Amino acid sequence: MKITDENVVEQLKVKNEKALFYIVDEYGGTIKSIIRKFLGNLEIVQDECLDDVLLLVWKNIESYDKNKNSLKNWIAAITKYKSIDYQRQYKRFLQQYELEDHMLEDFNHTETKIVENTLSDQTENLLSSLKKEDQRLFLQYYGEQKSIEELAKEHGVHTSVLYNRLSRGRKKLRAVFKNKFKEKEESS
Repeated sequence: MKITDENVVEQLKVKNEKALFYIVDEYGGTIKSIIRKFLGNLEIVQDECLDDVLLLVWKNIESYDKNKNSLKNWIAAITKYKSIDYQRQYKRFLQQYELEDHMLEDFNHTETKIVENTLSDQTENLLSSLKKEDQRLFLQYYGEQKSIEELAKEHGVHTSVLYNRLSRGRKKLRAVFKNKFKEKEESS
């Protein structure tokens, strides 16, 4: 069944995944711009926020009322409030660990290189849990900062496929990271 503006809500209600892809294609730009407005250059947080927005749309479509608002405005409101939540969480994180930009700038060159090398090794170690093609996708998207549209052309796939692969990859990396952290805590 072809998803259109007229049937997207009904298809979301019956949990048709194609309807979610339609939302990404149709409203993805709006969602991203709202997220970017509140979260600035925090790309990893932006992607998580985008995933959460789509999940909220998926889970809460029953509460959508076309008589009160358009679907675009309803999704925009969800995006705005979820972005604000992420912004607050990030601010609390910074306050909790007292990490401020000026503190990071005070590191001398040697300390910075050590941190970069350690992070690079840890990143390689984490990425090794992904398939080779997903490792390459993560490096291109996060490392080289290529756009999803650019990557979709290179890989010959639809942007929604790449969003799904990135989302699944982030979930897998989170699980691997949590397991390693848990193992470290148990051994100490």
